[in-house]
Amino acid sequence: MKRHTTRSRRPPRLSVLQARVHTPRSFWFSFKKVTWRLFQLACLIAGIDGGVWVYRYGSQKLFYQNPQFRLQVITLNPNPVIDERGVAAAAGIDLQAGPNLFAIDAKEVARKLRLLPAIATATAERHLPDTLAVNVTPRLPKAWISGPTADLTNVRREGGMLVDADGVAYPCPLVLLKSCATLPIIVVPASGSQPLSTGGKIERPEVGHCFQLLDAARAADPDALQWIESVRQVNDWSMLLVTRHGTAATFGLGDHARQMASLRAALDHASEKCYVIATINLIPKYNIPITLRDDAAPPPRAILVSIKEPVAPPPRAIPVATKEAAPGETRRSRDQKNILKRN
Repeated sequence: MKRHTTRSRRPPRLSVLQARVHTPRSFWFSFKKVTWRLFQLACLIAGIDGGVWVYRYGSQKLFYQNPQFRLQVITLNPNPVIDERGVAAAAGIDLQAGPNLFAIDAKEVARKLRLLPAIATATAERHLPDTLAVNVTPRLPKAWISGPTADLTNVRREGGMLVDADGVAYPCPLVLLKSCATLPIIVVPASGSQPLSTGGKIERPEVGHCFQLLDAARAADPDALQWIESVRQVNDWSMLLVTRHGTAATFGLGDHARQMASLRAALDHASEKCYVIATINLIPKYNIPITLRDDAAPPPRAILVSIKEPVAPPPRAIPVATKEAAPGETRRSRDQKNILKRN
């Protein structure tokens, strides 16, 4: 019978002696093995470099140096801000050199176009073999914008500040000057923390209040922008609108639809009665106070004038010289002589 004990039994330790023998022959085989691996690695690197060189050389010959892929056409969607030559100038493309289409970075072209203040968004694509397609979204100007100390007669010019519906201010290009000549001017108060800057959004509540008043004016009269000269916020509770005829109208910050309807009714009545309103306060709903201009003269009235038609003079008698009859010759004998002469 085998006896069980709690004592652990371990196998005896064995001591192993490892000996490495270095001989010239073993060293030679190790050297050949390392050299072969290095040679394989060098061949692999050379093959990769050769493939890259062949790819670059082939792509240069096939694409970048191929005359069929020279830029010939720039297509641009209709817009009032920029033309094809302006796109090339903004993107830095030399049209005289005939650049290759693959050498033009379409994303970089779009990025440079978006840097223009008058453009909101822009995209560019390469259309093989020779066309660069560009699509831009211009900013839609809503009004001119100026500081309180600026000369309002010099605001509507090339390079003057325009503002779109998003509140972004940008200089007016020459191509927009004619279409924006009748837009009103928004006068904003001076602010050191938020000066007027090109391409930046104006985060001022005064601009938003002026936009609301202009929207109400356009809703009441589609041609309101033709007779509004300037709009400004005077204080925390009122705004001032000046018409092209010099009428200064005071508005509140709200209820613009009712106030604009009252202004239109007052201006129409003044036009019918031939007087000019100097100031009008539209904040009260009833008994609206107005003042008239002293130098207002009634417009000239047309006077009907009857014009007599010229009468032709009577016909005048023209004397005709006749040959006197010879002595002893009668009228009858003279007529017979004339007949004989004609025959």
